[in-house]
Amino acid sequence: MIRTLSGALATAFVAAFALTAGLAAQAPSGVTLKVGDQAPEFTLKASDGRTYSLAEYRGKKPVVIAWFPKAFTQGCTLECKSLAANGDRLRKYDVVYFMASVDALDDNTRFAESEKADFPLLSDADKSVATRYGVLAQRGFANRWTFYIDKNGRISYIDRAVNPETSAEDIISRLGQLKVATIN
Repeated sequence: MIRTLSGALATAFVAAFALTAGLAAQAPSGVTLKVGDQAPEFTLKASDGRTYSLAEYRGKKPVVIAWFPKAFTQGCTLECKSLAANGDRLRKYDVVYFMASVDALDDNTRFAESEKADFPLLSDADKSVATRYGVLAQRGFANRWTFYIDKNGRISYIDRAVNPETSAEDIISRLGQLKVATIN
C-alpha cells in the first residue's frame, strides 16, 4: 500500500513538473509591450544581405515585424509561404514588412530561398531584440507574434494569436483597419 501510494505520488509529481515546465517554456521573457509604446529599436542583418534598422523608417513608413519560432518548421513554413504568395497584395500598402527569428542568419537565408520569400527575414541570433520585444520564450525561440509599428515608431497593434496559414491575409486586413496608406 505504501509503495503504491508513493509510486502514485511520484507519478503525480512528475506529471505536475512536466506540465509546469511546459507552461514555463511558453512564457515570454518578462517584457510586456502594449499599443502606444515606443517600439524597441533594432539593427539586424537580413536574408537579402542587407542590414535593417527601425530608425531608417521612422517618420517615413510603418513597419510590420512577424516574429516566428524556427526556420524550416511546419508553422513557420506555412507563414512564410503565405507572405510570399501575397507579396503583391502586401506591397499595395505603404509599409515595410519582415519576418524575424532568433535563428542564425545562414538558416534564415536558406529558409527565405527555399520558400521564395520576396521580403527580408531578419536574424536576431543573440536574442537581444527578441528580448526587448518580449517575444523570447524560455525555450529559446521567439513566440509567433506580429508587431505593427506606425511611422512614428509607436506600436499600433500586436497580434499574439497569429494563424500561420492566413498570416498575409490577416496582415492585409489589419493594415486596412489601421488605415495604413496604400500605394497607387
